[in-house]
Amino acid sequence: MDNPIVHYWKARLSHLKKTLEGNNFEVFLADDVEKAKDIVLGEIIPKCASKSVSWGGSLTFTATGLYSALKDSGGLKVLDTFDKNISREQALELRRQALLVDLFITGTNSVTETGKLVNLDMYGNRIAAITFGPKYVVILVGRNKIVPDIKEAMYRVRNYTAPINAMRLEKDTPCAKVSRCEDCKTPERICNSWTITEKSFPKGRVKVVLINEDIGL
Repeated sequence: MDNPIVHYWKARLSHLKKTLEGNNFEVFLADDVEKAKDIVLGEIIPKCASKSVSWGGSLTFTATGLYSALKDSGGLKVLDTFDKNISREQALELRRQALLVDLFITGTNSVTETGKLVNLDMYGNRIAAITFGPKYVVILVGRNKIVPDIKEAMYRVRNYTAPINAMRLEKDTPCAKVSRCEDCKTPERICNSWTITEKSFPKGRVKVVLINEDIGL
């Protein structure tokens, strides 16, 4: 067989797609980040008739090029929570307003093979939007985020995703120094609120784009 790794991941993502659909998520398969961007711009936004958009912190989101494509969009009201030219207070207020947009785009820390999304937040704006508020939510997921179950998902987040994010954001936390969770009480702790999204409600509100690349943390 030519390219067995390609066949492996296509089969695995196809199976996960069916599992997620059984949990009422609408699911799209993308061969790479460029295709993921095309799906969001060409299929999801028109289908949802979205007039306003915002996003949560996600390296996967920026890797797709969607941030660059959307932030200067003329056809949508954009709440740019990544804007470096506004104050922290203004950014927090935008995050609050973003909970009422038509479409919210973000990533997920992990997705289980049983079709559940597992996330851990500092502020909670990202997980709040996934849970309730925006009319529709798009979750961009690299294949590296797949884990067997919730236990493995939480371990991965605590001991891989969170330490790297703390390093990336230059937080003064133990995990940034020792590369594992110390369940700290430091002021700059980024791990404060967990969510496990078992199903989309209403059906199809949460749309998952599975990307056949290792993307994000």
